[in-house]
Amino acid sequence: MDKKLLIAALHEILPEALVLHSDEAQRPFECDALSAYRRLPLITVLPDTIEQVQAVVRLCYQLGVPLVARGAGTGLSGGAMPDESGILLSLAKFNRILEIDLDNHCARVEPGVRNLAISETVADQGFYYAPDPSSQIACTIGGNVAENAGGVHCLKYGLTVHNILGLKLITPEGDLIALGGKSYDSPGYDLLALMTGSEGLLGIIVEVTVKLLPQPERKQVILAAYDDVSKAAAAVATIIAAGIIPAGLEMMDKLAIQAAEDYCHPGYPTEAEAILLCEVDGHNEEVSERIMQLRELLKPTQPIAFATADNESQRLQFWAGRKAAFPAIGRLSPDYYCMDGTIPRRHLPKVLKDISAFSDEFGLVVANVFHAGDGNLHPLILYNANKPGELEKAEQLGGKILELCLSVGGTITGEHGVGIEKINQMCSQFTTAELNQFHAIKEALDPAGILNPGKAIPTLHRCAELGAMHIHQGQLPHPELERF
Repeated sequence: MDKKLLIAALHEILPEALVLHSDEAQRPFECDALSAYRRLPLITVLPDTIEQVQAVVRLCYQLGVPLVARGAGTGLSGGAMPDESGILLSLAKFNRILEIDLDNHCARVEPGVRNLAISETVADQGFYYAPDPSSQIACTIGGNVAENAGGVHCLKYGLTVHNILGLKLITPEGDLIALGGKSYDSPGYDLLALMTGSEGLLGIIVEVTVKLLPQPERKQVILAAYDDVSKAAAAVATIIAAGIIPAGLEMMDKLAIQAAEDYCHPGYPTEAEAILLCEVDGHNEEVSERIMQLRELLKPTQPIAFATADNESQRLQFWAGRKAAFPAIGRLSPDYYCMDGTIPRRHLPKVLKDISAFSDEFGLVVANVFHAGDGNLHPLILYNANKPGELEKAEQLGGKILELCLSVGGTITGEHGVGIEKINQMCSQFTTAELNQFHAIKEALDPAGILNPGKAIPTLHRCAELGAMHIHQGQLPHPELERF
């Protein structure tokens, strides 16, 4: 498509100020938080009404122009990386909270509303929105839905898919449709779940109805420090085996502990090889009982230090270190590569030991920060992109970590999505029949293939080139993958 003709067509449906086409104006949109990969879109548009979005989508559909939707750009898998021959659709202007409905414990919001802004808006009325990614101060609800984001409290309260009730979206043909609503169920296929985590491949989200939960009467955090990472990992299994489902159960290794302490001084014991943060919430008596139970459970796991947050300020301070772990690690190295894989909890000690061995093999330092309660790992691979070959080494190390997750019955992502980052590992995760089903769904809902092309779902040809066809013949790497 000729760029000048496309600009002229866009000017017929959008004010000129909302159409960016120079290289300089489009630099802020060349990547998401996976900044190792960058490319400029052909054109960027910033609509501020649903009708404008529909008009842009219809134009792309008619002309066969690729279209990539973008929220805040905090994604870590390259899901919002532009297409050089297409349009980048920014939803930044869709940042209004449309309705707070406390009677029905929900809110209607536009996709550009920041995650944290929802909880801040309803805090005075005693409510909050549960999913809390570490980037919640900046990430937007539309992006959270696209990637099915989680957060430190997803163990008890679930991922984004468990905390939304409805969506309004624009189809690839430009039609506005509604899925779900304010009720907890609706007739027909569960398309709401299908759209959640679909990474912008199936529709453009323009409104989200989220659940609001009453604030618990009390929250309290325990910090347990260990002189061995395996002991901390084993303590996680001890807690879950006792039938306790904490609101959050997080783990950090020594490098992450030291970086967080230097960055925001949360009061972590820097001599520890690993720490656990375990939060319980609920009624006052329930929390007191759980804290006592946790103390007794963790004594035999041999912690070298143990602390309970005495007040809300200290609780927030403990969590501040965990939430700031990514920027804290960023001070230690010119670049880092954040991985995202999920494993069965029982394999935590083995996987952490193997990651350490991979780190030595590749000569790259790895810091580990993760949602230990649900086995969602976030190894941070430190490297220097200015050194020839280091990015490639980091990618290879990241690929080995993802394959390790698969080998123990896990998955290649927990909450960051696939994007471009993990598309090769999708060939190992899924069989030919499964990938064909993904492609069939994509073709049924986006027959022109204009939405976010080249992301999330690999072609079978790509998988064949990677030599993964032995998996696609039905020989899965291990029995536990059969659940997919």
